[in-house]
Amino acid sequence: MNTENTKSAIVWSLWAAALLLLCVVFRDSLIEMATTWTNVEEYSHGFFIPIITIYLLWARRGELVLVQGFKASLPGLIIIALGLILFILGGLATIKTMEQYAFLVVLTGMFGSAFGLRGLRVGAIPLLFLIFMVPFPSFILNNLSSKLQLISSWLGVEFIRACDIMVYLEGNVIDLGSYKLQVVDACSGLRYLFPLASLAFLCAYLFKGPFWQKLLIFLSSMPLTIFMNSFRIGVIGVLVDNWGTEMAEGFLHDFEGWAVFLLCMLLLFIEMWVFSRISGRKLAMGELVQIPEEWSHTARRNLVAILNKSVFAVLILLCVGAGASEIFKGREDIIPERKAFLTFPTTLGNWQGRNDYLAQHYLNELKLTDYVIVNFTQPESRNSVNFYSAYYQSQRKGAAVHSPRSCIPGDGWQISSFEQREFADLQLDGQALQVNRAIIQKGESRQLVYFWFQQRGRMITSEYMVKWFLFYDAITMNRTDGALIRLVTPVDKVEDISVADQRLQLFLKNLLPELPAYLPG
Repeated sequence: MNTENTKSAIVWSLWAAALLLLCVVFRDSLIEMATTWTNVEEYSHGFFIPIITIYLLWARRGELVLVQGFKASLPGLIIIALGLILFILGGLATIKTMEQYAFLVVLTGMFGSAFGLRGLRVGAIPLLFLIFMVPFPSFILNNLSSKLQLISSWLGVEFIRACDIMVYLEGNVIDLGSYKLQVVDACSGLRYLFPLASLAFLCAYLFKGPFWQKLLIFLSSMPLTIFMNSFRIGVIGVLVDNWGTEMAEGFLHDFEGWAVFLLCMLLLFIEMWVFSRISGRKLAMGELVQIPEEWSHTARRNLVAILNKSVFAVLILLCVGAGASEIFKGREDIIPERKAFLTFPTTLGNWQGRNDYLAQHYLNELKLTDYVIVNFTQPESRNSVNFYSAYYQSQRKGAAVHSPRSCIPGDGWQISSFEQREFADLQLDGQALQVNRAIIQKGESRQLVYFWFQQRGRMITSEYMVKWFLFYDAITMNRTDGALIRLVTPVDKVEDISVADQRLQLFLKNLLPELPAYLPG
């Protein structure tokens, strides 16, 4: 018996060593993930996710048995290999999010190597739950935040109007007359959405009901968050209208946030209670979410681990992955030479320009390396064009080009028309110019906007293709520099939009020859 216990202890020690090695290999990604949990409120729940997963797996430990044959471990080893490839690619592109997802893939593979396919079926949902601890990529977070701000602002204003208060909404600014409230990123609802989505996923997993009810419980977290966050904004607007802006600041603002989250949780449990009634199960609130009895009553096995070669294969794979990662870790971005925008000309043909500048809070948000804003006019006419370009010498670690498509609505403008166009007669770096063309409107004011992303010699109009080529070029060229170019011209009430198109195209003929010196190909 002592011999069997000794063998079992050795096997479990080897698996513990493999888990420790996994954490060492992914240490940088794990540290950055924990830093995000500490510093970003939207992900402060991340510390609890692995603890809950461990508990859920522990609750089903009676169903987990270490596999005995190497063949049974093979699917897990394949998953580990795929995860390590993803990890190496993420390291080459220095995309931490990819490395963090790779960690989850490798961890799942290790679980499959230890407990086989049956173990993967048992642990599938608890392991999938770990996805909620990985922060979203910054460009997805920014786009999601801007859309939620607009929706929450609109619904919040409708609530204020329902309280018979005069209010005007311009983008994310709620104008109460004597007071103006800015619905900033912190009020977008993301700080409720991610924790509530995690909680809803867990509740759906533990809920006693059919799959369709479980799915609805999880999916309801998004509309529930939007509705309650809008309600919170509306309440703040009513309080500010009656008692001043201190109602939207300090402790009271934070307290309202916690109160709304608790209300979201309560509504989630009410939803589950309603579903239980629909299914004919009259359950008390405390019985809606609990570990099923069959888990805890599963027959306990006298588990004596048998030494399996798979644990050595896991250790070897992790060592190979660690070595490959270290080889590429020292790579640094190639920063091409370019002129600073400080020297950008303010005279282009018969266009005369005047420099403009961004406020500091915009610079903090955009995290750009260099930028230029010039308001160009033609002295002999009232024609004007606003030229803006933001340059990033490295688009890693959250610093990336922001798309005007997601920023325009935040200033109160509505996009009434959007399309891509190519101009064969306009050339940049020997290529026909491709642009996004948008007509935007605010009240009776109209503007025509051209913009595109100039990325390492490519003209790109799709935000998603920007991300793909960023990943591809980071690996193949070791470059992540890039820029946004945006042109805006006002359109008079009686002016045909084709006249504004001609104005921007004539301006581009003067602008394009200047750009290569400032935006490396």
